[in-house]
Amino acid sequence: MKKTTTYLILTAGILSFSSLQAQDIKPTSEKAFKESMEKHQQMFSSTPLKSFKARNIGPTNMSGRIVDIEVAQNPNTFYIAAASGGVWKTEDNGQSFTPIFDHQGALGIGDMALSPSNNNILWVGTGENNSSRSTYAGAGIYKSTDAGKTWEFMGLPYSQHIGQIQIHPTNPDIVWVGSMGSLYSKNKERGIYKTTDGGKSWKKVLYIDDNTGIIDIKIHPSNPNILLAASWERFRQAHDFVGQGKGSAIWRSEDGGNTWKKAVAGFPQDEFVGRIGFDFAQSNPNVVYALLDNQAKSDQAQEEPRQRREEEENPLKFDDFKQMNLAEALGLEEKRLNSFLRRNQFASKYTAEEVKRQLRTGKITLAQIANYNGDSNDANAALFDAPIKGAEIYRSADAGKSWTKVSESDLRRLYNTYGYYFGEIRVNTQDENEVFVLGVPLMVSRDGGKNFTRTDSIGRPHSDHQSMWINPQDGKHILLGNDGGLYRSYGGGARWDHLNTQMPISQFYSIMTDNARPYNVYGGMQDNGVWFGSSKNDPSAPWESLMGGDGMVVAVDTRDNNIVYTGFQFGNYFRIDKSSGDRKRITPGHDIGNTPNRWNWRTPARLSHHNQDIIYMGSQYVYQSLDQGSTWTTISPDLTKNKKSGNVPFATLTVVEESPFEFGTLYAGSDDGNVWITRNNGGNWTSLNAGLPQDRWVSSIAPSKHQEGLVYITLNGYRFDDFGTYVFKSTDYGKTWISVQGNMPEESSNIIVEDHTNPNILYLGTDHGLYVTMDGGNNWNLFQGEIPNVAIYDMVIQERENDLVIGTHGRSVYIVELEPIHKLAKPDQKVMD
Repeated sequence: MKKTTTYLILTAGILSFSSLQAQDIKPTSEKAFKESMEKHQQMFSSTPLKSFKARNIGPTNMSGRIVDIEVAQNPNTFYIAAASGGVWKTEDNGQSFTPIFDHQGALGIGDMALSPSNNNILWVGTGENNSSRSTYAGAGIYKSTDAGKTWEFMGLPYSQHIGQIQIHPTNPDIVWVGSMGSLYSKNKERGIYKTTDGGKSWKKVLYIDDNTGIIDIKIHPSNPNILLAASWERFRQAHDFVGQGKGSAIWRSEDGGNTWKKAVAGFPQDEFVGRIGFDFAQSNPNVVYALLDNQAKSDQAQEEPRQRREEEENPLKFDDFKQMNLAEALGLEEKRLNSFLRRNQFASKYTAEEVKRQLRTGKITLAQIANYNGDSNDANAALFDAPIKGAEIYRSADAGKSWTKVSESDLRRLYNTYGYYFGEIRVNTQDENEVFVLGVPLMVSRDGGKNFTRTDSIGRPHSDHQSMWINPQDGKHILLGNDGGLYRSYGGGARWDHLNTQMPISQFYSIMTDNARPYNVYGGMQDNGVWFGSSKNDPSAPWESLMGGDGMVVAVDTRDNNIVYTGFQFGNYFRIDKSSGDRKRITPGHDIGNTPNRWNWRTPARLSHHNQDIIYMGSQYVYQSLDQGSTWTTISPDLTKNKKSGNVPFATLTVVEESPFEFGTLYAGSDDGNVWITRNNGGNWTSLNAGLPQDRWVSSIAPSKHQEGLVYITLNGYRFDDFGTYVFKSTDYGKTWISVQGNMPEESSNIIVEDHTNPNILYLGTDHGLYVTMDGGNNWNLFQGEIPNVAIYDMVIQERENDLVIGTHGRSVYIVELEPIHKLAKPDQKVMD
């Protein structure tokens, strides 16, 4: 099929959209936040789907992020907190785990605290404190007085992200809570809260400003009147993240946390101070160490990037095209020019012969070749290669009054530019000079923080370390939580055992199924790559890895179930042949003369319903391949508003979907709120924004399999701290939209799926679970069953087996058999108009 890409007509005024100011999206109010929590609990109590079953199929041979560990006086009993998978308990030293927090207000956990004087008292603060892309807002703090059997809500619902909880060592009624506040907006529910009556009442004892919260609190081991706290100024937006500021500092109290003063003598006090964590030495309580994320520019020479071995003596460079004339370019040796094109990842259609042809005809210019990458930055390289000071270690010998920098090792690679994701430091309980710092690697110093070496090799623990407990009675006994689950060492960190066979807490970004018998489920996971496993969840057949990184979208060619399209963050996608192990990078390059691609963290990719040799991908452009990703054609202009810019890739496409009825009818949605349709395979695109809330992230588009022109859409205001439910449908290809929110509580909406047999039935995944409607959207029911109050990112129906497969962001994969729902639904009920 011949396709023109030089002239694409857009209707409905793209120019007018680029000149509009983004509307002022207000965060969800505290009142609306509370009302939504109450409505969710009411629906949980009254749902007719409560007894319906769901199977969790793991995986359990790899895991998800563990952010806190609390151990009882009997070390066989301990609790672990999953970043978005709730709280789990073991009473047999990790041989088995049970979830104990599944139907509370939120499953994202910031911190826990177990009372030292009464191990039946456990506090849980919801809302992860790591401030990452996959960090969910919480719903306040909870308390159990029976070791996790029952829970009581203790307030602070609008705190959203709990940084730390500390309980007085002898009086369990005295508790300090550090609140980070909201992530994507400013609010005043930040600072330190103290209760002296077990949570019946709270007093805010430290407040810095509406953009600075408390990330860490520690109590002096022998004097509970002395406390240290770390404030952290940070503000995330969809297009930018500032993780440091003058509000970040260390604070000290000598009266049990009633009053606070800064304790920054010898510690940095500028706008580059990022996240801070600290720990007292139990064996010498006046010694305390602090881990600082210093975002100031490094004064050390930047590490040279690893260079590929050059196979040619004089390789072409971009600057060469600024100097040469047309005749010189046309005279270039083809092998040399092809090497330049492939090395710099030009679109595959640009061979030396084709480039010379287009230069000769004037379709492209030498300047356009020289400026092919423009001002674009490799988003992955930006995470790892910025020349900042990074991690630094400070030590205090006077219980935090004054500080001295002690680290001599170069720790810039401990967590590169993303110190906001870490911040934990631990001192061996029996040796004040043994210090662990948790980052991408786990590192240890045995000379008081001066020199560090890795200690996470034997046993191959996962990277990205988030939490650690060291036995007060045995400094060699350590529990470690990271993005790959829970690990244990009895040798001071020299060797590690993985303890995750009981906890399915993986954070899925996407899922897909094939047509094998039994069918397999594929999924991309946060920091755990892409895996697949049997839908039967046979323990003797654990899930298998396809690739690493942050696993993203998966598309499976179901004609033979061997060809899989998938990849990792920012559009790095591949075609994998499972039978041979062959892997080919298929990421399309942009056309010469176009602005370089901007890839979303979770880049959309979709196989055609009509021919599985055809695949679509989206940057700010929609790409189409007719040959399994070997070559690509650009079939759209920039479909985003392309206005905001910062250090987070933005103005990208988040959804590309194809009509099951009509080849050439495609929908596209962007992170900055644009929705488009083409009815002629990209010949022209029409805006569908009218009638929809503006500027929200387009989280899913679902063209109907039952009715031509019927389409559903979900929008998400999460990145404005707007937790509204935005679910709409259209019966005229998106020309007009009507809300199908019905009786839904206000919860961020991630994915909508239409039932394959009954058009009245829709499935909706939100940040707090699965909802089902049987009347097209008038009335929704909360599907509780065995699915907890967890964020659902993706869903797909395996039609042959009549299963709904659900990818959760924190509790792995569930399968719901749909036959009972089909029986409950009224087959003669019409879809709501």
